Amino acid sequence: MTGPETERIAKRLSRAGICSRREAERWIAAGRISVDGEKISEPGTLVTAASDIHVDGKPVDAPQPTRLWRYYKPTGLLCTNNDPKGRPTIFDRLPKRLPRTMSVGRLDFDSEGLLLLTNDGEIARRLELPETGWVRRYRARCFGHPSADDLSALAKGLTVDGEKFGYIEAGIDTARGANTWLTVSLREGKNREIRRAFEHLGYPVSRLIRVAYGPFQLGKLPKNAVEEVPQRVLADQLGFERKRENRRRQT
Repeated sequence: MTGPETERIAKRLSRAGICSRREAERWIAAGRISVDGEKISEPGTLVTAASDIHVDGKPVDAPQPTRLWRYYKPTGLLCTNNDPKGRPTIFDRLPKRLPRTMSVGRLDFDSEGLLLLTNDGEIARRLELPETGWVRRYRARCFGHPSADDLSALAKGLTVDGEKFGYIEAGIDTARGANTWLTVSLREGKNREIRRAFEHLGYPVSRLIRVAYGPFQLGKLPKNAVEEVPQRVLADQLGFERKRENRRRQT
């Protein structure tokens, strides 16, 4: 027999889709979180499934089964909960029927395409890590006509404004007039990396559409539409159901 399974409070809140681990740490420091009737001050506080957790005096429900959605983010939206400048965010546009969600990574204000949403902060964090090895694939329209040498430079890795970019694979699809459409793939997307890399080479990007994030595809999803990923697909692609089953067998 083993005792109750414990986890850090920040991880529990993240799994419950309440906030990220970093946000949880800030909330703890601000005295917003209590466990079993006592305000806590340490992000390393351990809790169990039986712990009575409150945020701002409101009870926190037990983590729900992990869910994942595909969302076609249009341009002109930020991937944040609140913007000090009052600009619109994806959470202003998402259907009210959705539970509290968080995005897996981000797309910048001027970019569009596939954005994954989840109710599980731990899954979001896991899918964002470079170690996951998932390829992010985009279609990019740039001004000008990149050469084979330009594409080779992207593959070797560029340093832009002192920041080292990793391998970027780019292939030309079509060239029409002054513009070129390319398919661009990378495994670790830093802030505005594709735009900055092409700008550095002299080919500013005027449109950027993410069409795939790992095994998940944008497909024919309409702009601003949301579609849930079936649970069997999550089990196949993420493997978390098998891991949970293995843990049950060991206890």
